[in-house]
Amino acid sequence: MKPLIPDTIATRTLLVLIVGLTLSHVLSIALYFTDRSSALLFTGGEHVAERIATLSQLAESTATPDERQRIVEIADSTKLHILSTGDGVIDDQLNDGWQAGVLRGALASHFNSNGKQDFRLVYTEGALPKAWREHLNRDHEAAALGEALLVSLPLRDGSWLNFAAPIQSPEPFWSLRFALSMVVMLSAVAILSTLVVHHLTRPLGAFARAAQRLGVDVKAPPLPETGPAEVRQAAQAFNDMQERLRRFIEDRTQMLAAISHDLGTPITRLRLRAEFVDDEQQQKKMLADLDDMERMVASALSFARDEATSEPHAMVDLRSILQRICDDMTDAGYRVDLTAAREPIPLGCRPVALRRALTNLVENAVKYGGQAQVSIAETDDNVVVRIDDDGPGIQDDLQEAAFKPFRRLEGSRSRETGGTGLGLTVSRTIARAHGGDVYLKNRSQGGLRAEVKLPR
Repeated sequence: MKPLIPDTIATRTLLVLIVGLTLSHVLSIALYFTDRSSALLFTGGEHVAERIATLSQLAESTATPDERQRIVEIADSTKLHILSTGDGVIDDQLNDGWQAGVLRGALASHFNSNGKQDFRLVYTEGALPKAWREHLNRDHEAAALGEALLVSLPLRDGSWLNFAAPIQSPEPFWSLRFALSMVVMLSAVAILSTLVVHHLTRPLGAFARAAQRLGVDVKAPPLPETGPAEVRQAAQAFNDMQERLRRFIEDRTQMLAAISHDLGTPITRLRLRAEFVDDEQQQKKMLADLDDMERMVASALSFARDEATSEPHAMVDLRSILQRICDDMTDAGYRVDLTAAREPIPLGCRPVALRRALTNLVENAVKYGGQAQVSIAETDDNVVVRIDDDGPGIQDDLQEAAFKPFRRLEGSRSRETGGTGLGLTVSRTIARAHGGDVYLKNRSQGGLRAEVKLPR
């Protein structure tokens, strides 16, 4: 079952970046809101304390209670309610809580300079004394007060000024502004991270494709040595490895060609000397052995020549290639049948090399099995050519050994049919150079099947 999230370096890096940055963003915004709320409350406490101190001084400076009451009525507002009474509305008690502490400190700093420290302060979350409820009910604002700080301040004449300062609730953490901030942040992180991660992981994909290409074509073009220093260093090391492999294969091929070429002269000399052998029976055996040696040398030279040839790729019709091979075999007197659709089967390949690989397999089928049945099967990714014969087949444990160079399986193939044991080797080499492979397996109804799988 295919995973919902691809298990790639790019995906893992993106997840780490997005999750990490999201958590850090949420934490930073939470700290910001906390600091902002504290700062707003502190600023508000300073402002309320300043207003209370100013109004108390103004009330002390009035000559009559009527003037004081008129000042209280004028100064009374929704942000700071004022009530003049004969006694303090709230009890003289210390109230815990950092909200009350902020205003207590601000009031103390103002009244210390004036020599006053006698005030009452309490924090409430809605529970109000009777005098405040009656006052607020008269203005229909009791329900809107909510959290508040209540202050009772004595005057010199024995009367009291009472203040109710509503606490403005901070903006909720989970708000539309927070949601928009998260969307903008995540979008920016996702886009920028995708671009950066794609840029950083793209060389890995290039390395993987180059390694796959090297497995089927050692003469593939080298990797471009571009990008950061580490990427350039890795690309240079890969190119050096590919060059060493290419030189190694070329040296081995040239050595095989040189040995095969040099063997031609002593074989010719031995053939001439064999003509002077008096024993006719021994002479025939010697000439037969020399013929076998000459065929082996010719096959080795042909194999080396094909390996050294760099044929360009071209788009061809695979059905037409197989039809020509089957027609040539039929003209040579063999029985070969092709089963394939009439529509063309386009395939990118090296046409001459692929024709030789398929010809070798069809020749093996007609030589060792008497006849060949060729068919083509297509999938989305591959084209499979099957070549069946009616011969004795090959034991399962010997099928892979049949692909080794100069290996002849005498128990399953007739010695009199000729050949040097390079046909299957060449066919598999060519198929793998195209990114495919050749397989052998025995048919249930008898005979052998050679299957050539080629990628589209």
